[in-house]
Amino acid sequence: MTVYIVTWNLNKERNNYDTARRAFLQHLERYDNTKDVGLESVRWISATSTADQVLQDLRTKLDANDRVFLSKVVQGNHQGWLSQNTWDWINARI
Repeated sequence: MTVYIVTWNLNKERNNYDTARRAFLQHLERYDNTKDVGLESVRWISATSTADQVLQDLRTKLDANDRVFLSKVVQGNHQGWLSQNTWDWINARI
């Protein structure tokens, strides 16, 4: 399994922002994932798919004006100020 960090921004100008946000978060829930309470639009997901495959999957729930960034978390090459629960989840999977 690979751990990826996913961050996104949905365009709040659209009429159905709340519905689109819920649909995107529900789509993320299909993956083994965790979040940190201090980071609203960030998730860490664990998947057997490549970064390209995960990104293409997530983009099915986004509009052309939304933004998403996905990157592999590499053991020994990550740092941050996160809750211990988030660190435990990440470190157990990389």
